[in-house]
Amino acid sequence: METYIEAKSLVENPNFHVQRKNSLAILKDEIIDAPIIDLIHKINGLPYCFTIQSCFGHFLYNHQKIVNNLDLVPLAKNTTTVHYRIAYVAFCIDNSDAGYSLLRAFSKIPLIDRENIQFCCAEWFWERQLNSYVLQVEPERYKDKDQIAMDYEEAVKIEKTRNVFFDRLRVMMADFI
Repeated sequence: METYIEAKSLVENPNFHVQRKNSLAILKDEIIDAPIIDLIHKINGLPYCFTIQSCFGHFLYNHQKIVNNLDLVPLAKNTTTVHYRIAYVAFCIDNSDAGYSLLRAFSKIPLIDRENIQFCCAEWFWERQLNSYVLQVEPERYKDKDQIAMDYEEAVKIEKTRNVFFDRLRVMMADFI
């Protein structure tokens, strides 16, 4: 995120349940990237958490124009530069025992690949929504950017990390449902 900051501690948020209800009322499947609709529904199924924004992560190459491209990075190495829009899930957690337990579980997701996955906050989310956090797949050196350009080899690695990241989130969510 362009306003990346280290993860903050949970604070009291007496408006959490109203904010959750309002957020979920306007969330439509059409605005969620298809590969993660199921995951977003699972997260939003928890009464102590809701998503704010998400992105599956998009790779653009060879002059593609569709910014929400879901194609895989091509197998041929004739692509030199790949533009990447980060994969992330931004969510808000209730300051409760269950919320804290989920927060601890989310904070362990970067163990998958510490160089390319961050658990953090984004200042502009926090200002809008207390107790908001972000899990993102992005090379550490670009952790404060929404989109970057990278070479083919790194794009292939990030794509694999992104896929494992979302798979691990799905498995983790099964423990909370």
